[in-house]
Amino acid sequence: MHLSPTLGVIIITTAASAFPSLLTAPATEVSAPDLFPRKVPGCTNGPTTRNCWDGVRDINTNYYTDFPLTGRVREYWLRVDNSTFAPDGYRRTMLTFNGTFPGPTIYADWGDTVRIHIANNMENNGTSVHWHGVRQWGTTEQDGANGITQCALAPGNSQTYEWNATQYGTSWYHSHFSLQYSEGAAGALVINGPASANYDEDLGPIMLGDWYHTTAFGLWQNIPTDRPQAADNGLINGTNVFDCSKSTDANCVGGGKRFLTKFKPGKKYLLRFINMATDTFFKVSLDNHTMTVISTDFVPITPYKTEFVSIGIGERYQVIIEANQDTDNYWLRAISQSSCGAANPNRLNINGIVQYSGAGNTEPTTSPRVIPDSCTDEPKEKLVPIVAWDVPPSDLGVSQQENVTLAVTDNRIYWKLNGISAKVDWSNPTLLQVVEGQTHPLDSSVLEISGSNPWYYLVIETAHDIEHPIHLHGHDFHLIAQETGTFDASKVNATWSNPPRRDVAMLPKNGYVVIAFKTDNPGVWLLHCHIAWHVSGGFAMQFVERKTDLLKMFNPDGAWNDTCSTWNTYTASDIDPPQIDSGLKKRVYRDF
Repeated sequence: MHLSPTLGVIIITTAASAFPSLLTAPATEVSAPDLFPRKVPGCTNGPTTRNCWDGVRDINTNYYTDFPLTGRVREYWLRVDNSTFAPDGYRRTMLTFNGTFPGPTIYADWGDTVRIHIANNMENNGTSVHWHGVRQWGTTEQDGANGITQCALAPGNSQTYEWNATQYGTSWYHSHFSLQYSEGAAGALVINGPASANYDEDLGPIMLGDWYHTTAFGLWQNIPTDRPQAADNGLINGTNVFDCSKSTDANCVGGGKRFLTKFKPGKKYLLRFINMATDTFFKVSLDNHTMTVISTDFVPITPYKTEFVSIGIGERYQVIIEANQDTDNYWLRAISQSSCGAANPNRLNINGIVQYSGAGNTEPTTSPRVIPDSCTDEPKEKLVPIVAWDVPPSDLGVSQQENVTLAVTDNRIYWKLNGISAKVDWSNPTLLQVVEGQTHPLDSSVLEISGSNPWYYLVIETAHDIEHPIHLHGHDFHLIAQETGTFDASKVNATWSNPPRRDVAMLPKNGYVVIAFKTDNPGVWLLHCHIAWHVSGGFAMQFVERKTDLLKMFNPDGAWNDTCSTWNTYTASDIDPPQIDSGLKKRVYRDF
């Protein structure tokens, strides 16, 4: 399929004849989808039966091994553009998908095939696009991490990603090259499926982010080594206000506005919160209302009620809010937590408005709750997956332990895992190294997972007074422990019976996380801190999972050959600046 000449976002539904990436998985080790699952007669998804889906599957279906094959292809065309906008009233250059911020929401149904064509319209910089949290079962080459599963996409060129929606829920897509997502190159991803509680209307994704009035390039040149980089503001779905009344800066043009959504009395609403920040942990609340949390990342959970939800970078929560208060306007608050970052001067003014039908167009006068400032995840014991998985106890004879350290060299911060600050090669991705039998460079921080044990147990520990959102590609991991203090296997309060599953979890300051994942997805998978400055500084490692099976499954023809060829031609022209960091997030790249 050729790129649309207009490059507008288009959804096309067509027939899909085959799913070779799924059907070629080793049958003895990776379960194929159940084509003859149990029936759920008369169970149709609706406001009072959200636990149902297609008359065959429901909220209790094990979506890791039993997912629909709908035969539908959801097809999109996206381009990465240089743009100039004033999302909060301060005008600056930024990057966008299709000239919008956030980028167009990608929608699919559980079991669809998603095909996205990406065009790099930037003048000077490469790119790649990661589909955050998507399991990529059997499609590791579609993960979109440059230097890991593909070469960077050169300016003026295009690339097509295609993967299967084996999960459902809320996530996002973003550039995985440089700090491009911090510049605006991000959008929401919604895969419709069943839910663990009923609601009337889906209000769609709500993306939460910090916002800097200086470009990422400018910030990187002067990032402090003694404290985090303070954001200037925060945005809700790409908009907020900033006070320009006393500013003499010509770029402070004003005209920002609040995010606004509407309620009808008596209705229950689904809200899909996504933290797309560079370096901000949010606590989200709606004045005078409570929330029912039904999902964390791509994992449906047993519903629980709360007055606010804590969301680390890269994490997603689906919540249901009932419109059961007086007709009025209410503040939706995304409070930037100062305990794990530099204090955002506008941190208490990152607000949207929920307007009840019949309320006037005035700002709310409601008062905030007292919410403690902290950067800890939602309580672990509340995140109970609907589809229960027990993890075989390991007696914490872990597969690998990684200790987090940092160093300052040449006035730059380098984060290290077991002494290695990761660095990747955009021209020679790890997947290519595997296929060609190359030896992985030490600073690429690659671990190979093989052997007869189908489970991998990982400890990540830090002695620093900083929390880190840890994201694993290619898997939902099981959160066995998440505690402060020094890791001691004999003293860990481990959860083996149906622990929380997710693809991002906070590593506590002066503490550790213990995670486990089943090695059922042959591929090359990145693990990294999702604070963009930190992964830029090398806080990352890679897993080559079941290499023998990967080589049997993977067909290299066309996977990245064209992309690598055009990238190498581009870099040979001496137009592209040199790489000076990990290559996974930030680098020296030409400013807009």
